[in-house]
Amino acid sequence: MTRLLLLGGTTEASRLAQHLAECGVDAVFSYAGRTAHPVAQPLPTRIGGFGGVEGLVDYLTFERISHVIDATHPFAADMSRNAIRAGAQAGVPVLGYERAPWRAKEGDHWTHVADMDAACQALPDRGARVFLAIGKQQLAGFATKPENQYLLRLVDAPEGALPLPDAEVILARGPFDAEGDLELLRRHRITHVVAKNAGGAGAEAKLIAARRLGLPVIMVERPALPARDVRDTLKGVMGWLKMHHAVPADTVVDTVPRGV
Repeated sequence: MTRLLLLGGTTEASRLAQHLAECGVDAVFSYAGRTAHPVAQPLPTRIGGFGGVEGLVDYLTFERISHVIDATHPFAADMSRNAIRAGAQAGVPVLGYERAPWRAKEGDHWTHVADMDAACQALPDRGARVFLAIGKQQLAGFATKPENQYLLRLVDAPEGALPLPDAEVILARGPFDAEGDLELLRRHRITHVVAKNAGGAGAEAKLIAARRLGLPVIMVERPALPARDVRDTLKGVMGWLKMHHAVPADTVVDTVPRGV
């Protein structure tokens, strides 16, 4: 019996959920619970953590999950590592649905760094106007450079005071477009952009805008994960499921639009 667990939170996960629902596949969509109002899904949905590897193993067993598709954000490394370990322990195959990372293009001025601490160190000590396109989980380190000004774009309003002494918050949910982000960077007189290398089209607009303005981008590279099966298109995911007998052999996979 096929029963999928889809670990979501990305545009790719939502598109896959829609396709699975249209195909009549038995699947559960899981959100981590990081946002107050997550996008509604056409599949049964759960919200919240599993309680680490042990809790996820228990869930896979109790819910009779046959396959796991990890379509979480590329920087949700703890969840991805837990899924890999739990799948191995429970004997459940796990696939990473992982969009390709961004690559610098002509006109880009990128500084590649390994983590957020290095991103902070790469900024000027004072006088910069920084677009921190990194969410709200890793802001504290930038407080070590309080003489810069910071612009944040978040899905939900911060629940408490920000750890940054000089910061402005804009509430918005992507996808974003290049013209809108160009106007945003100009209006706030941004001098530097800090971004996670998430890949995909939904958040690429800030990079296109930075390229047009000749702004430096500090690009935080993805955390390393253990080896796993990975596909970077919806078509590829459906092909994997077909190969693993998780969808009927006659399921259409060659007309699925490419994930972005």
